[in-house]
Formats: sequence, C-alpha cells, structure tokens
Amino acid sequence: MSAGSAALLHSRADAAPRQPVPEEPGRLAWPLTPRPHVTRDFEPPATPFGPGHRGVDLEAAAGQQVLAADMGVVVFAGQVAGRGVVAVDHDGGLHTTYLPITPAVAAGDQIYRGQPLGTAAPGHPGCPTAACLHWGARRGTEYIDPLALVGTPSRVRLKPWAEGP
Repeated sequence: MSAGSAALLHSRADAAPRQPVPEEPGRLAWPLTPRPHVTRDFEPPATPFGPGHRGVDLEAAAGQQVLAADMGVVVFAGQVAGRGVVAVDHDGGLHTTYLPITPAVAAGDQIYRGQPLGTAAPGHPGCPTAACLHWGARRGTEYIDPLALVGTPSRVRLKPWAEGP
C-alpha cells in the first residue's frame, strides 16, 4: 500500500460520523406486500468501513415477489458471493439494493414503482425465518435507513391569504 493510500484510509477511518440524511417519507414503497415484519433494523456504521447493518432485513416467503421501491434503472442483476442481487439507481442519486433474490430483470432495464424485480430466495444469514429480504438504500456513498423513506408523504395545504382591515 502506498503512503498516499494509507493516508487516505487513515483519514477516512478517523472522520467524524456523518450526519443523518433527512427523511423523505413516501419516497419509497415497501418492496414486499403485504407490509413485512422487520427482522433486523438499520445500524449505521460509526466510520465508513466500520461494522454495522447497511439496510434492513424484512421477513419474506421463499418465492415471494420482490417489488421495486421506486422507478429507476437496474444497474446490476446477478450473483454476488453466490447470492442473487438486484441494484437500482433512482432519481436524486438514490440507490437501492435487494438480496437474496432470483432476478427477473436485467441491467439496463427501466423499471417502475411496484414492478416485480424477482423473487425472494432463502438463505439470508441471520434470518429467523425461511427467507428474509435485505433491503438497502444509499445516496452517493452514504448508507441510509430505507424505512425512513417509506410512508405517506406529508400534504401541503395552502390557506387563503387573509387580508387585513
């Protein structure tokens, strides 16, 4: 490792924890229906390369359809370390991942919110049931809790301008 690489790794490891990304309720839809039970929560790492859980695990049935959380473009659909993975880029720099999954889409496919991406596959480590879907989200290099992006967007209501006397 060069001195420059070592300095870069050292500076990243010593960096202060990043500030949480503001929530955008309603930005994403659930990737499983009905709304799944969360078996493991998001645990952000204290440092960029530190331990943590960079997503959430959702209880699924083996063979259950996995749905796109929002419209976007599939950037990867294939095997990583023997498990199926689908990764999608969305507007605004948001990136979501789904695993383990048997993909039904291919890299380059444009997808819409709620479109089937594939089916949940058994074998996710630490899953307390036959199958779990690990669902991750990040903006750039910052991992974020996908559950913070699910929900009902708030409504903006405009009131009539009150004229003074």
